[in-house]
Amino acid sequence: MSIATLSRRLLVLLAVAIVGCAGPSFPPAPAALPASQDYTYVIGPGDGLHVMVWRNPELSMAVSVRPDGKVSAPLVDELVAQGKTPEQLARDVEKVLGKYVRDPVVTVMVTGFVGPYSEQIRVVGEAAKPQFLPYKNKMTLLDVMIAVGGLTDFASGNKATILRTAEGNKQYSVRVQDLIRRGDVTANVEMRPGDILIIPQSLF
Repeated sequence: MSIATLSRRLLVLLAVAIVGCAGPSFPPAPAALPASQDYTYVIGPGDGLHVMVWRNPELSMAVSVRPDGKVSAPLVDELVAQGKTPEQLARDVEKVLGKYVRDPVVTVMVTGFVGPYSEQIRVVGEAAKPQFLPYKNKMTLLDVMIAVGGLTDFASGNKATILRTAEGNKQYSVRVQDLIRRGDVTANVEMRPGDILIIPQSLF
């Protein structure tokens, strides 16, 4: 067998090995979500809330949602806040205060956003600062990468994937390296609540 033939066979074997190590391929993530998918923020543990009771400033106060998802306020001993919108929580507070105050009018404002665990964006792997982020309406992959400080020197950014829990853990490919290092805005995609961004390490 000639050296040239042996070299060709070795190159073929190397290519096969590289493809085998690349792992399964996933469809590209859709650039934008359907317009019909409106997002409404729901309260989660760790959120800061400002509860305002109209004409009753002594009952108005700032509270934090406890790890068990509940809040306590004047005349409100225990009230579940987790999983509710600010409007829903305001109506619940009104029902409780209605026992003590005539026709209370309550407004709840979220001042510190954390959100439910199920809706947080998680970034794992070769990000400069892997972490979880509270989801925001119309949040994009670029927003996420800015928040985590970009990629490490060992990242294989164009082999990153999004695990979309809202679609039964369906996985999509994303081109993070093209987006943040080459400025290719066509690689930017819209995130969904609960997405997990996985950035693998480069093999070379």
